[in-house]
Amino acid sequence: MRGLVLGFAPVALVVATLAHADDWPQWMGPRRDNVWRETGLLEKFPEGGPKVLWRAPVAGGYAGPAVAQGKVYVADYVSSRDVKVENFERQRFTGVERVLCLDAETGKQLWKHEYPVEYTISYPAGPRCTPLVHEGKVYMLGAEGDLNCLDAEKGNVVWSKNLVKQYGAKTPLWGYAAHPLIDGDKLICLAGGSGSLAVALHKDTGEEIWRSLTAPEQGYSPPMIFEAGGVRQLILAHPGAVDSVNPENGKPYWSEPYEATNGAVIMAPVKAGEWLYVGGYSNKNLLLRLDSKQPAASEMYRDVSRAGVSPINVQPFVEGETMYGFDQSGWMYGVDLKTGQRLWQTTEPLQGGRAVNSGTAFIVKQGDRYWMFNEHGELLIARLSPQGFEELDRAKLIEPSNLAFGREVVWSAPAFAHRRVYLRNDKECVCVNLASSTVSSTERSRKKPASGAR
Repeated sequence: MRGLVLGFAPVALVVATLAHADDWPQWMGPRRDNVWRETGLLEKFPEGGPKVLWRAPVAGGYAGPAVAQGKVYVADYVSSRDVKVENFERQRFTGVERVLCLDAETGKQLWKHEYPVEYTISYPAGPRCTPLVHEGKVYMLGAEGDLNCLDAEKGNVVWSKNLVKQYGAKTPLWGYAAHPLIDGDKLICLAGGSGSLAVALHKDTGEEIWRSLTAPEQGYSPPMIFEAGGVRQLILAHPGAVDSVNPENGKPYWSEPYEATNGAVIMAPVKAGEWLYVGGYSNKNLLLRLDSKQPAASEMYRDVSRAGVSPINVQPFVEGETMYGFDQSGWMYGVDLKTGQRLWQTTEPLQGGRAVNSGTAFIVKQGDRYWMFNEHGELLIARLSPQGFEELDRAKLIEPSNLAFGREVVWSAPAFAHRRVYLRNDKECVCVNLASSTVSSTERSRKKPASGAR
């Protein structure tokens, strides 16, 4: 009997592993921290690359997919003109912004919601913000400030508003790109306009709960909530300051001046222990120390030359007191967060060679490894440490389809869910299996009826 129990133990472990499968319902995943908590994943890619489970047609956009409750949500933009426009150039484009709902198993389109939008932004391929799925609703913020709350099952509109019209704001040069945040009954967004840099709307009705702060521009940095000084603090990084406000009512706690060239503060603030870091264009870095007893902060370093990381497209990741991220220069750095000292640099995740302007690879931690999706459409498995970058494997999964600085790129963050990766460019959404061979074979056997079954 003991031998039988031991013999079945590996199967029991696999079944237990199969029972744990996570959604990816918003930007940076379930906890908004770029950590993939699933197990049972392959260690290296099989010969010829991992299996593509399905491909579904989509149009242009930088918004990554969201995966929840057996569905994939993708935002895109359909225009009659070529939308490959270089940096800083504003042109007018007429078209239709859409939210597509796909079946997560097959890629079949279940529904779509669309509305006409005139784009006046640079990089006009499509929406920037990943759809946010929460309690049966999908929240989508479009590039020109169209905010829609949709029924996640059927796609009908629950409520909608345009932030530019509602708050007398101006669309940022690169469009609305700060991913909204759910906090209790509140949907928190960067709106812009006088007294309404940030607004909290009731997630079920769209009614305003509070508005807070005025800034010269909205910037692009997503709002984040951290616990510090004995309270929950909503941190808002924008071209004029890094502000902390009470997420319940929008009342200010503290403010530190901050300046980002061309309004380009894009990364969300990152917190590690008592440290809070923000970096933006051009080589602007700021480390704050959060007070442990009250909501307050003090400056540790600012705009240190050849220090820190100034991200453009990619959220840096902090592990312990080391920060890993891609700089505006195209170098990937490992950085001592407390001092800003660059411990190492590499271009290997982007195929090596010389660094390229705004070189991009999205970073997600899983176990003791990192998955990185680069602008060439390659998925990498790697290890990151204070000592350096170590590549374990890579595979080409999708083609770059947009233009940046004269090169073809794909700049859309992936979603990691159900032991799969969901990717999109400006032509298709792709679902790729990343389950280990043991898990995959067990899943297949579970789907087959037992011998003699009726």
